[in-house]
Amino acid sequence: MSNNEKFYINGEWVEPRGTETIEVINPATEEAVGMIRLGNHDDVDAAVAAAQEAFHSFSQTSVEERMDLLNKITEIIGARSGDLAAAITSEMGAPNGLSKAAQAGTGLAHFATTAAVLANFQFEEERGKTLIVKEPIGVVGMITPWNWPINQIACKVAPALAAGCTMVLKPSEVAPLNAIIFAEIMHEAGVPAGVFNLVNGDGPTVGSYMSSHPGIDMMSFTGSTRAGIEVARNAAPTVKRVAQELGGKSANIILDDANLE
Repeated sequence: MSNNEKFYINGEWVEPRGTETIEVINPATEEAVGMIRLGNHDDVDAAVAAAQEAFHSFSQTSVEERMDLLNKITEIIGARSGDLAAAITSEMGAPNGLSKAAQAGTGLAHFATTAAVLANFQFEEERGKTLIVKEPIGVVGMITPWNWPINQIACKVAPALAAGCTMVLKPSEVAPLNAIIFAEIMHEAGVPAGVFNLVNGDGPTVGSYMSSHPGIDMMSFTGSTRAGIEVARNAAPTVKRVAQELGGKSANIILDDANLE
């Protein structure tokens, strides 16, 4: 993929400010399947600035406009589901059938479901003499894990987009290739510049800086309890909202006679 060593910021594929690289390893073969650049604080600053600028206009878009985007993204995910599945198989070692049916399929389903929910969602509600108005929170920082990658990206990005938020995504540096394809999908769907931004990087450098960044209004994190504690701690001084899904379970032992196809 030509965009592997670039970041998607403000509607363009750009050269990262960070210079460090990391190989993406297929755990099933222990062979390198690609290489990405790791971002630094300057990359995060650029992505956040783009998201902040885009929020002014995107937060004012109509429900119909955002539904159109969600439906277009759903359509393109379907068209590129084979690419997503192949990337997921190569970077996290999932069997081909599982990557196609479960991994790529759930990403598509999240966007389709979100579009259906948005069609009837009430952003205003009267309670007695009080009018309750639900507004987009602002710029959302998103950190996703390696084990269920496109699912977690979709279940964070789709509702944020539906609400009128802008976002900065840091996927797992262990499984970043599907996220790069996802950014290509967002671009092809016509998502306005700055609404969705992708910065690759590790947790201590990029993830930590995102969670403490004053320009990010909310953090959505899925990963280990240890890292989640750090995200919450870093977010506290700016009093940003934090939503987390932490810990792992249900480990599997795969025997030699398992059908990996």
